[in-house]
Amino acid sequence: MAAPALSSRAGSPGNGSGNSPTMAAARLLAHGGVGPELDFRSAARMEDVNRLIQEFSKHDQREYDDQRALEIHTAKDFIFSMLGMVQKLDQKLPVANEYLLLSGGVREGVVDMDLEELSVYARGADYDMDFTLLVPALKLHDRNQPVTLDMRHSALGHSWLSLRLFDEATIGRWRDCCTVVDHVSGAANYFFSPTLVADWFHRAVSLVLLEVQKKPQRGTPRVEKVERNGTVVSVVLGVGSSRMLYDIVPVVSFKGWPAVAQSWLMENHFWDGKITEEEVISGFYLVPSCSHKGRKENEWRLSFARSEVQLKKCISSGLMQAYQACKALVVKLLSRPKAISPYHLRSIMLWACDRLPSSYLGQEDFSAHFLLGLIDDLQHCLVSKTCPNYFIPQCNMLEHLTDEAAMLHARKLCSLRSDPAEHLRSTIEHAKAANRLTLELQWRGGANNPPSPQSDSAGENQPDDRLAKKLQQLVTENPGKSISVFINPDDVTRPHFRIDDKFF
Repeated sequence: MAAPALSSRAGSPGNGSGNSPTMAAARLLAHGGVGPELDFRSAARMEDVNRLIQEFSKHDQREYDDQRALEIHTAKDFIFSMLGMVQKLDQKLPVANEYLLLSGGVREGVVDMDLEELSVYARGADYDMDFTLLVPALKLHDRNQPVTLDMRHSALGHSWLSLRLFDEATIGRWRDCCTVVDHVSGAANYFFSPTLVADWFHRAVSLVLLEVQKKPQRGTPRVEKVERNGTVVSVVLGVGSSRMLYDIVPVVSFKGWPAVAQSWLMENHFWDGKITEEEVISGFYLVPSCSHKGRKENEWRLSFARSEVQLKKCISSGLMQAYQACKALVVKLLSRPKAISPYHLRSIMLWACDRLPSSYLGQEDFSAHFLLGLIDDLQHCLVSKTCPNYFIPQCNMLEHLTDEAAMLHARKLCSLRSDPAEHLRSTIEHAKAANRLTLELQWRGGANNPPSPQSDSAGENQPDDRLAKKLQQLVTENPGKSISVFINPDDVTRPHFRIDDKFF
């Protein structure tokens, strides 16, 4: 049986130039050569795809000089100070809180949330760097046994949260952010509402930022945008020549591990022997995102973002580069409709780490193989409408997908898989354009932006110089890693970085 015809770029019969990768390889073999390694489907040279992935990584990863590191630190301190003021408004937030700061916005798939209600932001046009900040509205940190949640009314991987787990003072503070359901005993049962919490959080953040802008101080970041996107508050700050997007998410924080994911711990995983189980199961969150058939006002989604930070330490750099490139390709190709999110691709990557030998995944020059494999896995998930959650395998994250939507996305992926090199070239051009736009905006706005306190030439700025060097060292030594921060709202003068297990 004849092989299916490919595009002319892939060496189809219609390509009469004889310069396709297939023809070049055939000529080399005819003269006794070994020939380059080719992708069977597209006939692309693996070395060419590897080179394009490396080029994309170079343009996608921003380098931070001392000034940019100081701007990042200034924006972080501003956000934490703002949250301290939010806590003092009505004492709802815990006084001493532990936030999880993740590199990349919600749109980048760093946390499992639906993207339908998020505005479209583009790097270069709207921001230069993006972060996600998980802010615990409630904490349950005093339990050592598996946490049992009320999932009777929810889809798998989701839960309602009754405030009966908390004391009367906590119920009193949050009563206006609850829905009330009569208990069988006749008493009122207050369920913590993700939508009402998001309403309150957006109002509180907006009020605090409005007050801050009434009394601007030298060196204070410019608040360029405050927008509610579903249950996420998106804040764009201008600091010096940089624009930073913070997607701030109110969550419920738990220590321990949920009972619904207990069986996952019994299986063998790629991280066994590399990190301890205690590191992986140190805690989880409920994020304000419901299932497709759930009640938005009551249903929360389980999130294992803290565990994922630990697992990233065990993933090879070659696979991470392939994942980042694949994510850019998929987001660009499948942006409308948003049935597929980058978090689906993250789950696929984690499952691949469990399935494949670490010796194979550790080969740095195999990024092309990993990229094509991720595309193949995603296409398989679409055709079968099955994408199990990595931590709760019995939860199918594509169960809601219609046959029409699944086939539409699968067909789009076919075009990507038939010519990955050309799609990578297009994605590289987009990354270059975003970087050019960032530089142009920085150049135009440089003369109009008030100088930051770090730009003064006085000798009192020596501590800032030391901080810049420290931050630059952290960024250089920990590329792509997420940062957890412990902060006391009454003392935001000292940075409290935690990169994985290390405190700074």
